Amino acid sequence: PARIFAYLNYRVPRTRKEIFETLVKGLQRLEYRGYDSAGIAVDGPNKSDSDIHGKSISLIKKSGKVKALDEELYKKDSLDLDEELFTHFGIAHTRWATHGEPSIANSHPHRSDKDNEVCLVINLNRVPSQITKGYEFESETDTEVIPKLIKYVYDNREGESVTFSTLVEQVIQQLEGAFALVFKSRHFPEEAVATRLVHSCKHTHTHTHTHTHVRMHEPGKNTHNRPDSSTAINSVSDGKSVEYYFASDASAIIEHTNKVLYMEDDDIAVVTNGNLSIHRVNRQAGEDPVRAIQTLQMELQQIMKGNFDSFMQKEIFEQPETVVNTMRGRICFDSNKVILGGLKDHLKEIKRCKRLMMIGCGTSFHAAVATRQVLEELTELPVMVELASDFLDRNTPVFRDDVCFFISQSGETADTLMALRYCKKNGALTVGITNTVGSSICRQTNCGVHVNAGPEIGVASTKAYTSQFVALVMFALMMSEDKLSLQPRRLEIINGFRVLPELIKKVLSLDDKIKAIANELYQQKSLLVMGRGFHYATCLEGALKIKEITYMHSEGILAGELKHGPLALVDKEMPVIMIIMRDACYNKCQNALQQVTARSGRPIILCCQDDPEMSQIAYQTIELPQTVDCLQGILSVIPLQLLSFHLAVLRGYDVSHAKRTTVTFVSVTSVTDNVRKDN
Repeated sequence: PARIFAYLNYRVPRTRKEIFETLVKGLQRLEYRGYDSAGIAVDGPNKSDSDIHGKSISLIKKSGKVKALDEELYKKDSLDLDEELFTHFGIAHTRWATHGEPSIANSHPHRSDKDNEVCLVINLNRVPSQITKGYEFESETDTEVIPKLIKYVYDNREGESVTFSTLVEQVIQQLEGAFALVFKSRHFPEEAVATRLVHSCKHTHTHTHTHTHVRMHEPGKNTHNRPDSSTAINSVSDGKSVEYYFASDASAIIEHTNKVLYMEDDDIAVVTNGNLSIHRVNRQAGEDPVRAIQTLQMELQQIMKGNFDSFMQKEIFEQPETVVNTMRGRICFDSNKVILGGLKDHLKEIKRCKRLMMIGCGTSFHAAVATRQVLEELTELPVMVELASDFLDRNTPVFRDDVCFFISQSGETADTLMALRYCKKNGALTVGITNTVGSSICRQTNCGVHVNAGPEIGVASTKAYTSQFVALVMFALMMSEDKLSLQPRRLEIINGFRVLPELIKKVLSLDDKIKAIANELYQQKSLLVMGRGFHYATCLEGALKIKEITYMHSEGILAGELKHGPLALVDKEMPVIMIIMRDACYNKCQNALQQVTARSGRPIILCCQDDPEMSQIAYQTIELPQTVDCLQGILSVIPLQLLSFHLAVLRGYDVSHAKRTTVTFVSVTSVTDNVRKDN
């Protein structure tokens, strides 16, 4: 639960104040996710001439928002803000506390010792190995182990010729888990080292490794018949002025450049004397060493809130457009054909499979649950839906004739990535369903679908969920195109897609009514959400949104299980939301409604517009337009998204509070004659 930003200016004079402003602005671009502490590490004043390392490192950290850190920076009298630094590397970090309370001691960057010999920032999904080595620890976090281990290896080095990247490489191979790191050291001034790994430490400290040359090419250039190399490094500056941005989220660098180089697992990026090289820790035989500099399609205005109060609210209201973007070029409403170009070359193999496995975490898992029924119906295949973490815990059997889908908004979800590698190892065909071009899941799966929902800035996934929903249903439609008996059902669903954007707009017009309901509920301590059939996933997703954003206990309950325990929670004080639509489960849901009212429950019912019976029974109703049953979940989830947003605002919480981690990439902006070029 953290974000990284770092900036290296090589032969580009910048005052310390300008460097501060760049680092702080980078963190502020990441703060939409609502962190509770922040810090930076920059070069301090020169030390004595007798010190061969010259520069000191100043570490400035603050609990609270990035604004508090910004104010703290200008209180340091020892730092000359107007001093011009010809070449400089600064690192910055903002954090949401999970290990150790929000405090200056627990904030990043973490240091090796009181002289700040080595500092680092980390984007961490797993806990690293612990060491003691006689070092005194200052914080309650696991991360502090790493800079101290770097210092230990440096202090016990053989000879003076060790490089910064070699030190880092020796240390990260002793760590376990999924992490991205950026290092700064007083011993290696003006050098930057960044790494990204997802692995378990199974080897000894004498593990041998390879450094491989990674050449970068512009997309579209011919890369065939290129010679392989394992010695030279790639120089992108050739002694010229250059700037590098290291970030864990595109929103932090898009105002500087749209050219990015995505780091892959086992990559170590090193900048020395303005030259960038990528080393591979454990290169596999036959591995393609090329890294392409990619162009971000994101525009700065896409990550701005506009007239909305928060990114979450903006993204909820973008859904009429985002579902269109997911369908665009893929559904031909004239011919009733569905073509997912990313799967086209593998379609025959998919149709020959024995089982579909849908794997994801959180909201992405719910998208799989929401579409499982229609996938089973139209593909006529068994469909397993798996939480990635549980899937790995069980060592689930996976076979060569399985097709495994990996669903992730970011394409970087650690548990989902590890499940992907497990399934590839077992020979299954792998399919990615992601919202981020160039992400790890995109690169590592055999084929896939980009849901094209646009940048999702708010931590609570909203538009990505509905776009994942649409993409999975489109896959079911494509799989059933040649099945004559299923054509009436396919046509019904395609016609439902045709009018879906307009129906979403009608649901969004209920915002004021939903806000009024939130006004009645926001002081409650708990909330139950019930449904069944196509709407069970909606209950899970709605309850997750309420928990995630409002810090209010909520539980998604399968209405068919109500009498097997959950009914004990229902009384006149317990708010209950029920989803009761006119579909195959309508009568069964009415039975659950009678159980709720028999215990003096006061249900708020999401129902169809033409259902006066529900209006007579319910405490309140939210009347939704009706569509084909397997798409109704897209319409029924939106009121719960809106409800969670309004509840959070009324309860006084930061709607942008966050927990998600994403890709680390290096962004490179070339500069000539000391004039910034926004590439």
